[in-house]
Amino acid sequence: MSKTDLTGRVRAFFGASDEKSRRSSGHGHRREGGRKSRASRASQQTVSVITLGIDDLPRSKRFYGEGFGWVPVFEDATIVFYQLNGLILGTWLHDALAADMQRPAHGPGPSPGPSPGNAALAHNVRTRDEVAPLIARLVAAGGTLLRAADAPAYGGFRGYVADPDGHAWEIAHNPGFIIDEAGNVTFGV
Repeated sequence: MSKTDLTGRVRAFFGASDEKSRRSSGHGHRREGGRKSRASRASQQTVSVITLGIDDLPRSKRFYGEGFGWVPVFEDATIVFYQLNGLILGTWLHDALAADMQRPAHGPGPSPGPSPGNAALAHNVRTRDEVAPLIARLVAAGGTLLRAADAPAYGGFRGYVADPDGHAWEIAHNPGFIIDEAGNVTFGV
């Protein structure tokens, strides 16, 4: 299926197409009582910046620089920004990030409030053979191995590394994902 065909099917499903578009069931999409469709109420589906709270700027910079090979595009005494493919990763000292969010209980150490939750960032690679060497390089650059590379039951090949501040990174090869020359990942359908 081409990207244009998929886009048309998605637009038809959410009611953002012309009258000729139909859902896969063959029935037209109707809006009730003039309510706005989900597509018109939603913000654009993008992530622009991910900012991680860190304890030590030089230690974090070593992990991302020597491990991934990333070069900062901006840095000062509290934050380093890396330009990625279509988004920016920021690593910001915990106290400065907590003050900016007005959320001081979520800095390093035990928190008296609710936990911010589990999360993992993912770095997808083009081949299975790239997974384990990248994990090894990240560990050598100060990361902590969370899970050695293996093949999960649902397919692909992956492992996990924590950066020096405990942020989990999944290093993965997913044969169903398409990675273009710029490194942009598209969910395979």
